[in-house]
Amino acid sequence: MALAVGVAAALASPDLPLQCNHRPEDAYSAAAEHTAEAAVGGQDSYGASLQVNEGEPVYDFCWYPYMSVSDPATCVFASTSRDHPIHLWDATTSELRCTYRAYDAMDEITAALSISFNSTGSKLFAGYNKAIRVFDVHRPGRDFEQYSLLKGGEGPTGIISSISFSPQNGMLAVGSYSQTTAVYAEGNMEPLYVLHGQLGGVTQVLFSKDGNYLYTGGRKDPYILCWDIRNTVDIVYKLYRSCDTTNQRVQFDIEPCGKHLATGGQDGMVHIYDLQGGQWVTGFQAAAAHVIFISLILDTVNGFSFHPYLPLATTSSGHRRFGMQDEFEEESSLAGDENCCSVWKFSCSQES
Repeated sequence: MALAVGVAAALASPDLPLQCNHRPEDAYSAAAEHTAEAAVGGQDSYGASLQVNEGEPVYDFCWYPYMSVSDPATCVFASTSRDHPIHLWDATTSELRCTYRAYDAMDEITAALSISFNSTGSKLFAGYNKAIRVFDVHRPGRDFEQYSLLKGGEGPTGIISSISFSPQNGMLAVGSYSQTTAVYAEGNMEPLYVLHGQLGGVTQVLFSKDGNYLYTGGRKDPYILCWDIRNTVDIVYKLYRSCDTTNQRVQFDIEPCGKHLATGGQDGMVHIYDLQGGQWVTGFQAAAAHVIFISLILDTVNGFSFHPYLPLATTSSGHRRFGMQDEFEEESSLAGDENCCSVWKFSCSQES
């Protein structure tokens, strides 16, 4: 999974350290018009700026929303991993800034399954099984507020897999593996809406830039659903993506102007949609294609993130490969564009 901010991108993989890559200085210049290829077994086009060893598979991570390189105190990101508390890391030195701990009824540390800073960056919301815990960013330790999401039989059950905050109206949305999305008031966690419609467990929720629409995606579900928060009776439209046979989370993102949504998929493509009416605009291949026996196999584009103000985007791709010894099979190796993170530049025109 890839998540980008203005100057850096963070990458998470179940078997590798959490990795942070600073944006190349020539990423948006004429000198970067050529494509830098990563040689097999050689060096990447750009090396990792830092690595963080969590010790266990990383469940989720998020950047501080007001990160600025001019203020080192804001250069942080949070992560959560199996059997560990939430960690806040320094994005320039990889040092551990502080820890936020949640405990269960047996007074044992319980790991968050999803995390997100609120819109002001003052609180860190963490998703657990049928519950949300809220930490004050400035008070690390074991102090938190806990909210049960099952009130009166309504609300999401199961693991809370994704959290998103509306940029405008003080609401947050949570998605769960029970195929349910719920919207709450941020101040008191009062339930506002419960949305059903995903074929699989909800893996991502994301508000539009104006806060009026909510986009949800699910596991093994080929459609991203668009909901109008002002009238949640029915789905506004569906956006197709190829992910109906993969167990991976497939990430989508909305560009800074709020007019287009881009999503990856198991077809190795990035598809871009116009959010005005949900029409497909364009697509491009963002992952490698390789032949196994007589089948053409494409890497899954599992992560996509737009730059917050430049016409750049980051994708991550890859899937698990299980070797099979066969005397007729040639030794397999990864190409430069397999199991990798890529930075893409978009052409744009200024409107007068």
